[in-house]
Amino acid sequence: MKDENINALDEIHKGACMGMDAIRFTLDKVEAQKLKKELEKELQDYQIIAAKIEDIYPEYNDGKPHETSTMNKTMTWSGIEMKTMTDKSASKIAELLLQGVNMGIIEGRKILNNKKMDKKVYEIVEEYVEMQEESVEDLKQFL
Repeated sequence: MKDENINALDEIHKGACMGMDAIRFTLDKVEAQKLKKELEKELQDYQIIAAKIEDIYPEYNDGKPHETSTMNKTMTWSGIEMKTMTDKSASKIAELLLQGVNMGIIEGRKILNNKKMDKKVYEIVEEYVEMQEESVEDLKQFL
């Protein structure tokens, strides 16, 4: 079960890092103040999840939780740059972020459904998924 805890924490931490990267890469493109505030709130939510993982990770592993690789960061950045080159509307940015959020929900639900974890790891994964599901609802208004 120790390995499943580590794997769950690593995957959720990578997802949170990807979410933070995507938001940081898009914030300077956002003109609508309402969307900007929403993204800043979501960035804080991801930071809280990442911090919780970093706090308990030493209980399961001597290393640090996995983050997104430089290659993934570059791909995320270039994808956002390409897709917003001609359309920087709130709708387009919300659409792009929703695609990533949905991937996070799928990964989180798979972990919840298929891994045996300690209660505190399970609760972090569950919090991540619930935060992502709330994000979907919040971003829909900008489509």
